[in-house]
Amino acid sequence: MRKKFATNLILLLALNLIVKPVWIFGIDRTVQNMVGASEYGLFFALFNFSFLLNIFLDFGLTNYNNREISRHAQLLPRYLSNLMGIKFLMAIVYFLLCFGFGLALGYSGRQLWLLGFLAFNQFLSSLILYFRSNISALQMFKTDSLLSVTDRLLMILFTALLIWGPVREGFKIEWFVYSQTLSYAVAAIIGFSIVYYQSSTFRMRFDRVFFYSMLKQSYPYALLVLLMSVYSRIDTVMLERLLPDGDVQSGIYAQAFRLLDAANMVPFLFASLLLPMFSKMIKQNESVRPLLGLAFNLLTVSSFTFAVTCFIYRNPIMDLLYVHHPSESSAILGILMFTFIFISVTYIFGTLLTANGNLRHLNVVSCFGVLLNIGLNLLLIPKYHAVGAAFSSVITQFTMALLQVLLTFRVFKIVLEAKKAAAFVLFIIVGVLLAIFSTYVFSVWYVGFVFSLGTIVVFAFIFRIFTFSDILMFLLKGNKS
Repeated sequence: MRKKFATNLILLLALNLIVKPVWIFGIDRTVQNMVGASEYGLFFALFNFSFLLNIFLDFGLTNYNNREISRHAQLLPRYLSNLMGIKFLMAIVYFLLCFGFGLALGYSGRQLWLLGFLAFNQFLSSLILYFRSNISALQMFKTDSLLSVTDRLLMILFTALLIWGPVREGFKIEWFVYSQTLSYAVAAIIGFSIVYYQSSTFRMRFDRVFFYSMLKQSYPYALLVLLMSVYSRIDTVMLERLLPDGDVQSGIYAQAFRLLDAANMVPFLFASLLLPMFSKMIKQNESVRPLLGLAFNLLTVSSFTFAVTCFIYRNPIMDLLYVHHPSESSAILGILMFTFIFISVTYIFGTLLTANGNLRHLNVVSCFGVLLNIGLNLLLIPKYHAVGAAFSSVITQFTMALLQVLLTFRVFKIVLEAKKAAAFVLFIIVGVLLAIFSTYVFSVWYVGFVFSLGTIVVFAFIFRIFTFSDILMFLLKGNKS
């Protein structure tokens, strides 16, 4: 099992680390450069709006199914028939909510047309995740890893044919959305075919008792996901709605957010490894403090290193990536990248609190985060536009990280060690100075960028924030989970 776990983890990481950057920087970025900030900004705002409510497409059903099928594989035919019925019922609710709130916000015409396809894409994506939950539960890890990138690979193929093919000159943002729809649909059909083959029988039905039982168990988690989605994704929706040139401002914001979105893949995959590790340790009444400290050091050092370096080199990065509004988006990138540090912290401490069952506390904290973010956006966006939204984001994420750290310290009775805290503060100061120093030493910016990343990490070892043996211990512990 150790070997199987390690092999699957490496395959999953490798596929995602190859495919997602190609999608984000090779395809998604190229589309924005072709259609401009206004067109892409409209798409980005509508996409985030459709994403806000996508918890109503799942409501914890995928995690519930994965857990049950892992324990009782013989239940697959029954669960597949029942849960598919529930999925389609939830899709109806989701579409009604999307269009209801969309109309309330003043969307009309072309906006509603695009929103309809984007909402349908969210539904197809949720189906793929559900099919993957069955595949991974049946220990078909390689198949699951391949299916995890199938939709993105198809999107890369279909969109590349459009943006570099004979119809390049007339490319529209609608075509970008349609290519995603086709890709999700093909991947969903493949996923269903695999699960149906394993099940051997399928007759869709709706079991009310089964549905209410599942809902009762999963609603705290679903509420948490909804609240976190709102305070993380509502910025662009409010930008597009509050300002006369909201679509342009949303597009400028999207250019900076793209780098943050790519970077967030690392703490997300990190948290997926930490959750079972924390859960097992808590169940066995084993202290989580050593692993928590190690995870914090590894992820926070890497996020700090990347954030500081991107801040220092924000102007040449944006000039390299974008044709439209690079100077405006570079200012936003400088602000947004610091949210990467705070998001990484919440992935660590939020994962531990989730593993410990502190969902009620997390929901209270997240509810405050929603109110804070919306309030800050209403205050800052009209005056500072996209920069105001970036400040709202960094303040909100800092507050959420701080509250989750304090909550974790209280729940697990953790006391901060002054010596380690002092070493970490000193490392941060040295790291900032090294990043600034690199700009004076190297005339070619990307050489300085690489130098800054490398030397800051080296100093993390020098200050003994972590060691090679710590990293090895973390990987070995992951293999045992």
